[in-house]
Amino acid sequence: MLIVLLGPPGAGKGTQAERIVNDHNLAYISTGDILRTAVKEDTPLGSKAREYMDQGQLVPDHLVVEIVRERLQEPDCSKGALLDGFPRTVDQAIFLDQMLPDISQKVDQVLLINVDEEELVERLTGRRVCSDCGANYHVKYNPPAVRNVCDQCGGDLYQRDDDSLETVKERLEVYKKQTEPLVKFYQDKGIISYIDGNKNIGEVFDQINSALNSL
Repeated sequence: MLIVLLGPPGAGKGTQAERIVNDHNLAYISTGDILRTAVKEDTPLGSKAREYMDQGQLVPDHLVVEIVRERLQEPDCSKGALLDGFPRTVDQAIFLDQMLPDISQKVDQVLLINVDEEELVERLTGRRVCSDCGANYHVKYNPPAVRNVCDQCGGDLYQRDDDSLETVKERLEVYKKQTEPLVKFYQDKGIISYIDGNKNIGEVFDQINSALNSL
């Protein structure tokens, strides 16, 4: 079983991905992670990817897909895998579809976690990180006992540049531009399930389970 997990920044993909792989015995594949691993281990594909990265260029889609192919053939993927945040564009989805038959696989289901933009902005701009130990907080959902002071080590809490209002809105706009055509691509294939990410974590996971258990 090969599952693709999509959703905007702040939709809670990481939280749900952890529950999905544990409950359904799937390998977890984040393209960012496997790309960094390939480069670090200096695999043939990783070496090619490094050439682009060293020049400040994006790694080409076909090369990313080849790295995904290698990962999907590792033993822990024998019962299936979850692709988190990949593909991001229609071109990547086409490359992926062209590759998968070579390893006797196909995308079985696409899970799209939708969250209202106002809620996403609140989730992302409210995040705070400890400058000393890296602990994570949220001004509304997980506030520290003392404002802007880490509960664990007493360090100062700060807002990452990625979580500023201006940057968050830019990230969401990029996501919409990339993802809307991709959603239609999978919609036309009849393999996409829409998940209401505005609900609490347990309710979101119940929706995901219902989609996966119907396969």
